[in-house]
Amino acid sequence: MEKIITDFLGQLKIGRKQSFKNLSMYPLLSNYRVTFNYCTLDEALDKKSIEILEVAKEGSVPELRVINKSSTMVLILDGEELVGAKQNRIVNTTILVPADSTIIIPVSCVEQGRWSYKSPAFSTEDRMMSSNLRAMKSQHVNYSVREEGNFRSDQGALWEEISQKARRHNAPSPSMAMSEIYEKEKPVLKEYIDGFSKTQSQIGAVFMINGKVAGMDCFGKPETFLSVFKKLIGSYALDAIDWFEKEKEFKVLKSEVTKFIKEISKASIEKQKSVGEGIDCRLETNKITGFTLCHEDQVPHMSVFAKLDSDKPNSRMQRFSNRRQYTI
Repeated sequence: MEKIITDFLGQLKIGRKQSFKNLSMYPLLSNYRVTFNYCTLDEALDKKSIEILEVAKEGSVPELRVINKSSTMVLILDGEELVGAKQNRIVNTTILVPADSTIIIPVSCVEQGRWSYKSPAFSTEDRMMSSNLRAMKSQHVNYSVREEGNFRSDQGALWEEISQKARRHNAPSPSMAMSEIYEKEKPVLKEYIDGFSKTQSQIGAVFMINGKVAGMDCFGKPETFLSVFKKLIGSYALDAIDWFEKEKEFKVLKSEVTKFIKEISKASIEKQKSVGEGIDCRLETNKITGFTLCHEDQVPHMSVFAKLDSDKPNSRMQRFSNRRQYTI
């Protein structure tokens, strides 16, 4: 697995920087292309070839049932939000759902105050969990995999961070839904999303907020990156809004991106069978956290974040939590 990951990283070329306000994106370009076929979750839902349901009528917060009715694998991405059923959830890790199969997937709740059916099945919206929450969840899942062999998050910690974020954005809701934050910031998020454009041969990107690397997502072919481009921008933009200070300028250096990618290549790798097809490889150093999904010795998705040292008094996570005055 080490060689597969190193070879994947070695083929990446850093493109020209794009910036809007305090969010920057360095495109990652490559001729890399996986040879196996799959479709994205949104594509499968549009074709009605997949169903996502509660595991049973009474439901289970950390698990959902996925029924793939097609002869093609379906790629469900870490952090994608699933809307409906008894409460909204996000996916805990990227999963290749096997063709013609039913599997149970690990999820986290992002709507603490609801436990009643809105719909029999789940749908999606054009959004992912914010990047800092994905980073925090990645650390939870990496620990859970290492200690218990499962892909669980710290649900209480996620609820607390969502609650604080909702206060900062003045986005309360009866069910404490993460989705309300996105709705509240929809006009500003659109400005950020419209401020970036896709580049030819782009399979991923490194994102920086206020000149600091926040994280990276890369895919096994350009089409997948293009299909989730707006979701990814929105994920990082929601955090950029938290950090935005008018008229303050930051140095945005390509060398920081190079250092981040080199750090990934040094990561320890813990391998285990994925929830679906392939091998899930958890990546960790004292500076980064993330994972790579490998299938047939190829990489359909790699997701890595700058580590949030939430135990340190002056940590990024603590500064993030206290960034704005509460308005409720």
